[in-house]
Amino acid sequence: MILIGTSGYSYEDWIGPFYPKGIPKGDMLRFYSQFFRFTEINFTYYQMPNPYVMNHLVNKTPEGFQFSVKVHQSMTHSRNTGEAEFQKFKESLKPLLESNKLVCLLMQFPYSFHYTKENVGYLCEMRERLNGFRVAVEFRNSKWISQATFDLLKDLDFSYVCVDEPDIKGLVEPIAVATNSIGYIRFHGRNQSKWYEHQQSYERYDYLYSEEELMEWLPRIQAVQKRTDKLLIVFNNHFKSQAVLNGRMMQALLGV
Repeated sequence: MILIGTSGYSYEDWIGPFYPKGIPKGDMLRFYSQFFRFTEINFTYYQMPNPYVMNHLVNKTPEGFQFSVKVHQSMTHSRNTGEAEFQKFKESLKPLLESNKLVCLLMQFPYSFHYTKENVGYLCEMRERLNGFRVAVEFRNSKWISQATFDLLKDLDFSYVCVDEPDIKGLVEPIAVATNSIGYIRFHGRNQSKWYEHQQSYERYDYLYSEEELMEWLPRIQAVQKRTDKLLIVFNNHFKSQAVLNGRMMQALLGV
């Protein structure tokens, strides 16, 4: 099964290009779910979620709709989450779990998360603390890309997140890897000039893929799909709803 969607869905600058003008923010997910069967929840990176909000997400989506949830930045960037916060985070996800709408959690680590013995230990710790959840891991630092890392992820039953991002030294290159039954591919855009030099974070993801650029990924997608039961394809180039355009383009290319 292939599920295609976008990273987040409730962007103001999508009103007009995608959402009808005047749409209430509370109606965006219902509208979105007419076009996609999956989305990546990313507001949870900035604030701890609560069960009330998650229950609303369940009720606003049709049966069979799926979510992945990005973990809070305290778990991947500052890496100082207390046990109470961890428990609060896991409790908030119960509505998604009970409705069978949660595919997995996403841990996106920063470039500064280097391949070290300490950080390998942290991944092992996260496996214990997130026991009972499927987890996907995205690295930004290319030093992680090795067979040793892939073997580690397999041992921990973590999914490796394949990425498409700018061709900048030190960043992860586009490869097709699957380390458990869930495949995960994230498209961040190829805006090389704005990746590090930007005033607003959204500028980094201001990029529209051409059909030819997406077609480069078809062999990799097929390779990951063959090794997994479920494949998530996520577009994070959200500026001005470019993620929607590329998501629909990928749906057409794959016949999804």
